[in-house]
Amino acid sequence: MSVRSVYGSRAVSGYLKLIKQLKNMEMVPLLRCLCKRGFFYLGLCGKDNMGKESKKLIANNKKAYHDYFIEETYEAGISLAGTEVKSMRMGKCSIKESFLKVDNGQVYIYGMHVSPYEKGNIFNKDPPRVRKLLLHKAEINRLNGKIAEKGYTLVPLEVYLKGSLVKVEIALAKGKKLYDKREDIAKKDQRREAEREYKISKMY
Repeated sequence: MSVRSVYGSRAVSGYLKLIKQLKNMEMVPLLRCLCKRGFFYLGLCGKDNMGKESKKLIANNKKAYHDYFIEETYEAGISLAGTEVKSMRMGKCSIKESFLKVDNGQVYIYGMHVSPYEKGNIFNKDPPRVRKLLLHKAEINRLNGKIAEKGYTLVPLEVYLKGSLVKVEIALAKGKKLYDKREDIAKKDQRREAEREYKISKMY
């Protein structure tokens, strides 16, 4: 039985309109609370209507933005042991020294360090072990074709929790020349100076 047949088309349209208004007012937490308390039909307040799943950052690779021009980004799943997931939920992960390789039609991340879970005992895995990333075949084929071109490489950008799943954001990137890095540093210095002058001007 459809939602509309239970509540009527006008009622459902009214609920959808109110949900949209609350979302625009950035009152999603309130909307979730109303759903839980039965004020709205839960089918109207699911992931698709409430917006994207929450994203919690676990680790990032700031150096990648300094060393590379980021051309395209992809979201990948990752093959992990249960103890690794528990450790990563506690933020015990680093990708500062990580890099990616395509091998036999699969993408692997090297150098990702996941600290042993304190209660994992014999189930803990080697912290820097190679881990497989989960991407669609078409995405892997595209990436493999691109990195065959001169100057392109794959770099990890972020590891984060999306809902209950661990995800890795990776990028197709091109290495920066020394003068590119110097130009970036100069732009950052100019931006900091402008922000500093703005703050001083607001004081007077």
